[in-house]
Amino acid sequence: MPVTVRTGRPDGTIRGVRRPFAHEFVLVLAPGGDERAPGAAITAALCGHWDHPPPCPLASHHTAIANEHGTLRLRTLFATEPDRADEVRARMTTALAAGHLPVAHPPGEPAAATPRTRWRLVTGRPSEVRPDEAEHARRLVAG
Repeated sequence: MPVTVRTGRPDGTIRGVRRPFAHEFVLVLAPGGDERAPGAAITAALCGHWDHPPPCPLASHHTAIANEHGTLRLRTLFATEPDRADEVRARMTTALAAGHLPVAHPPGEPAAATPRTRWRLVTGRPSEVRPDEAEHARRLVAG
């Protein structure tokens, strides 16, 4: 897909061309788990925390989730410089392979008392950006 935009890296030192990429994951969610937690884990891995101000420092991204009776299919569309795509994929995979979203617990409360969503990563693989995602990919590339 020929969507590119010149961007500066977050540290402002190198300019490059961002391109869109896609990656798919299949997870098994533990009973009662929050299906949004794996997407938050991806955002935390790419941006430092799931709740951060824009822009995303490494890769603008969006994760779509389909839940089929506890089996989650995640599809992450992201935009980054081509030489950083493998780093983005590795960070996402590592975050999901951990099997849980690291959570902060209230001061004075033991970490074990904090509810935690768990999952098991089944598969992960690169994918092509689909034609129906072209407009969304253009927005991610633009930052």
